[in-house]
Amino acid sequence: MDSYEGTATLEWWANGSTCLSRVGVRVAVLVTGNGWTCEALVEPPLSAEDRESFDFLMKLDLLFTLRFDEESTLLVNVAAADDGRLILTAYQAEADSSGSRQVQQ
Repeated sequence: MDSYEGTATLEWWANGSTCLSRVGVRVAVLVTGNGWTCEALVEPPLSAEDRESFDFLMKLDLLFTLRFDEESTLLVNVAAADDGRLILTAYQAEADSSGSRQVQQ
C-alpha cells in the first residue's frame, strides 16, 4: 500500500485517563521511501469556539493520538498549515522527557 485516504480521529490526552479533545479528520497518507507524509482536514469544520479550544491545545503541546479505529492508533505531532490543512508527522520520543505530558507507550 503506497497511500491511504479515509477518516480518523485526532485526540489530545492530558494524561492516560483524560481526553480533552476529539476531532474528526479526513486523512491522506502517502508512503515515501522509508517514511510517510500525512495531511488532514478537520471534518466536519469546527465552530469558532471549538477551533479556539483546538488551537489552544496545539499551543500547549503538538502531540496528539491519531485513531483510525478502536484498535489502531499512532502518536503524531500536528502543525497547522496556512491553508487550513493539518500536517501530521510521526512522534519521536526524545532522550529528555521534560515535556508537558508523559507519553504512555
